[in-house]
Amino acid sequence: MRRALTVLFALLIAMPCAAEGWVPRRDGFLLIWESIRRPAEEQITPEFDDVQLGDLGFTEISYACERHILDDAENFRPNDPLLLSDALVWLYRTRNVDELDAMEEGDLPVLLARYPLVEPDADLSARLSRDMLFQMIRSLDAMLAEEIHEVSFYADDFHGNGTAFGETFDMNALTAAHRTFPPDTLVRVINQDNGLTVTVRVNDRGPYVEGRDMDLSLAAFEEVADRSNGVIRARFQRLGDQSLVDMCTQEAQRFQKRITRDVRFHRGIPHVWQVGKKLSLGANRFFVVRGVTYPDGTHMRTQDWVGTDERFHFTPAIAGTYIFLVGTADGRRREMRMIVQQCGGQQ
Repeated sequence: MRRALTVLFALLIAMPCAAEGWVPRRDGFLLIWESIRRPAEEQITPEFDDVQLGDLGFTEISYACERHILDDAENFRPNDPLLLSDALVWLYRTRNVDELDAMEEGDLPVLLARYPLVEPDADLSARLSRDMLFQMIRSLDAMLAEEIHEVSFYADDFHGNGTAFGETFDMNALTAAHRTFPPDTLVRVINQDNGLTVTVRVNDRGPYVEGRDMDLSLAAFEEVADRSNGVIRARFQRLGDQSLVDMCTQEAQRFQKRITRDVRFHRGIPHVWQVGKKLSLGANRFFVVRGVTYPDGTHMRTQDWVGTDERFHFTPAIAGTYIFLVGTADGRRREMRMIVQQCGGQQ
């Protein structure tokens, strides 16, 4: 499978420029970022001189630089062509395949030996098209989903202690410790020997045993194996941050992000949401929520203007379809629908 994907990408590299041209660095990074379903914390201070507050991708790019996913530099060069070397580094870093200090451009030969996305003699200065980048994303995620990991558990001796992220460890909750996955990442763990699965939330760092890749809480481990097994072989399916995953279906949330071409929500209005779950809307430009129509037909007129450092908050109390009427400072409007449900599909 790896060989087939590598050959396919090698063919794509050899193709002439795609119809839409080479993907700019900003667009390429945002495609990579959105594919991991990880939220970006709001930023106020620019990390790059040429990506300022209000610019498309400001939040994601600034946050990624702060987290050392992007290298610190004076300029990001958002409109320059995306080069293969940068795309590879960003892909490996966003997938947390190793420690950050082991994923520099100089480490690419080692990383490519583990995850061969291109041929060893590929030109790392080659410009990428959108199609090429999509193929790389799909190829790496497919490889990671097939990896076999050694997984164990931790329980009584740690119950009630603090985790690396400031929580109290509860061996009866469905949580896990991982060395590189961000906190609150949801991971589906699949026991390679019996096919049983459990979805856990990363809330701790570890394990610190050579060759071991994850420690599950006792409750999570017992979902897929008997405690007496001690260690299992498992595959991981990284679902994304818990805030961007539908907890009813454990599938990725899909969001409506654009009011217009130039006005874009940071996260957006989801197609499907849950009763009682708070929704917060912010954007890269001023926007207005002109009104919300409720499932029973009631229309709430709001005319709430929201600045770039402000948020519009909404928590649905009943199931059904909600319609948001949003607009921009120049008078453009758009309707966005959101289906709200109870977990289990009860409407």
